[in-house]
Amino acid sequence: MSVSKQDTNYSALSTLVLVFFFWGFIAASNSILIPFCKTHFSLTQFQSQLIGSAFYGAYFIGSLLLFIASNVAGYDIINRIGYKKGIIYGLGISIIGALLIIPSANANSFNAILASLFVVALGFSLQQTCAQPFAISLGDPATGSHRLNLGGGINSLGTTLGPIIVSFFLFGTVGEAQTEVTVKNINNLYLIVAGVFAAVALFFLFSGLPEGKNNEPFERAQKASGSLLGMTGLILGIILLGQFTEASKLTLLVASLIVVLAILFYSNRQAAVKSEGWGAMKYPQLIYGMVAIFVYVGVEVTIDNNFGALLKQPGYFNATGLDESEISQYISLFWGSLMIGRWTGAVSVFNLRGFSKTLATIIVPFVAFGVVLFVNKLYGTEITNLYPYAICIVVAIAAFLFGQEKPVKTLVTVSVLAAIAMIIGSFTTGLVSVFALIAGGLFCSVMWPCIFSLSVGGLGKYTSEGSAMLIMMILGGAIIPPLQGAVGDSWDLHKSYLVAAACFVILALLALKMKSVLKKQGLDFDQQIGGGH
Repeated sequence: MSVSKQDTNYSALSTLVLVFFFWGFIAASNSILIPFCKTHFSLTQFQSQLIGSAFYGAYFIGSLLLFIASNVAGYDIINRIGYKKGIIYGLGISIIGALLIIPSANANSFNAILASLFVVALGFSLQQTCAQPFAISLGDPATGSHRLNLGGGINSLGTTLGPIIVSFFLFGTVGEAQTEVTVKNINNLYLIVAGVFAAVALFFLFSGLPEGKNNEPFERAQKASGSLLGMTGLILGIILLGQFTEASKLTLLVASLIVVLAILFYSNRQAAVKSEGWGAMKYPQLIYGMVAIFVYVGVEVTIDNNFGALLKQPGYFNATGLDESEISQYISLFWGSLMIGRWTGAVSVFNLRGFSKTLATIIVPFVAFGVVLFVNKLYGTEITNLYPYAICIVVAIAAFLFGQEKPVKTLVTVSVLAAIAMIIGSFTTGLVSVFALIAGGLFCSVMWPCIFSLSVGGLGKYTSEGSAMLIMMILGGAIIPPLQGAVGDSWDLHKSYLVAAACFVILALLALKMKSVLKKQGLDFDQQIGGGH
């Protein structure tokens, strides 16, 4: 059976990817805020990391509130206002949060800063809930992962260039800053951030973007609401248990993981018996996708979050361990690897064919690698020891070519390679281990768009509801990294990267399950894309 294909709306897509860039820009400003707060408020390392927890918590809470509000109102709020206005409103919320940081810093209140950042991230939650399915809707659903790759590539560009932009506005230089960051510096930064978001919101308001509405009848999902609220309550109970008892952190984190998985699969099983009241959760591809997003975000964050401590360990990279100034280039390369992979994945958005497309797939990752090296050079970092990483890039290129732009085949391929990389990284030392672990970023780079497009495939009127549920699962970034850290504390930090390997194996299995359930519904994205070339 031939499948009619929808042409990509390139003008609208080029406008939409702007917001992806500024998500990356904010990530860069947080890298300035965390060390400032740690010094200024005399915080422990754990306390300073609450800035990240505020962000992850806001994504989950924001998406949950949006879902519940739609059920109370009796209509899908995002479908009613449209993706375009949803992004504008999300930008407005982020503007308010950025401006609130200024009086919070002036009042010398870390808790107020956390609350302000929570508001910024609430805006991000709404923006992402709208922007992800919006990008998919601007063309053939089967090639939606390619458009998300483009957005992800632009986001990674923002993350890579962000430190340069932030350093310039704070210190007037892009090199290593000698000036101590003060409250006034932070005020200037977030005034700029608020101004940039306001400009982007106005640009969206007057742009020619379609509204992105879906006017199909809304169906309340009270059972799904109850299920997600129950999950939230249990996780909060586990957090309180950890605060007021001496229970093992590892035990509590495993319990949190079990709660998330058990409630999701229980909900889908109940929905299979009687679908009424479950909304998007009656679709098994969404449930598998929610688990996949939870695991993917968790493993991407955990590779980086535990990496710095591993590099400092004597006997890992060298006999004495690396100091802070030597670690930054490897952390930078990890996040740069995400940009390398996403830029490569975005090649498919453009109308290239045959040899031109293959050539671009080979050249683009090395151009991106050059950008990463250039940024490190600007910071005065020695980059010659990063050159051998080109071998990992060659492996990634081979994987992307083998995946043939098919979401399932690509996701399985990169998940298996990532698992192998984590195993190699866990049982070797020195640059071999370092590059193997960093390569996890390369393989992670194209996972989000593959998972997202497969998860919302066939959801129809439930697409925005399903998108909100997927964004909730960014919660994985708050559970899996400390889980690996707890394994490292009780066993061995180096070998704890086997937790990451297990996560990648799970992602490969979930990809196959999503393909199976979609095929039963008459949807085979791999076949559709394959038939188009």
